[in-house]
Amino acid sequence: MGKKKVPAMNTSSTADIAFLLLCYFLMTTTMGSQTGLSRRLPPMPDPNQKVDDQKVNRRNIIIVKVNSADKIMAGNEPIAVNQLKDKVKTFLTNPANDPNLSERETKEIENFGPYAVSKGVISLQNDRGTSYQAYIAVQNELVKAINELRDEFALKNFGKKYANLQEEEQKVVRDCIPSNISEAEPKDVGKKR
Repeated sequence: MGKKKVPAMNTSSTADIAFLLLCYFLMTTTMGSQTGLSRRLPPMPDPNQKVDDQKVNRRNIIIVKVNSADKIMAGNEPIAVNQLKDKVKTFLTNPANDPNLSERETKEIENFGPYAVSKGVISLQNDRGTSYQAYIAVQNELVKAINELRDEFALKNFGKKYANLQEEEQKVVRDCIPSNISEAEPKDVGKKR
């Protein structure tokens, strides 16, 4: 007796179909892009400007420190992360004209007129041992403080939240409520020198 032939399935086009499916899924799916934190570097100082003019008054700086144990200091006092936003808002707005909080300078804002703009700068300093979670939580609170101030200004002057304004109106809000966050290079605070 001869060997019985087993019927085989033609699989020559299976590889082609698999390749086409792979191409389809690669072209139609979106890859998640991580955006990171948006920070704008300060403009380069004018080379003709005197060095004395570049100094910032200590009154106008609030230093936010995060140590390796994820403890937060704002100014000279320890603070919880959920209190940071309100502390920064009070520092920037200085509603009671406190001499220990930031100054305000009246500037002529294009398409708006004169407005008392805060000279406040938020200086963020981290320890190298700071956890990523604490770092992001502090960043979120700082950005949230500025966003809330911008929303309050926009609602008061334009009747809409900042995100719903036209580009020209958003520029007015950014000029009146600037985002001055300075971030220092992380340090090893725990080490003695």
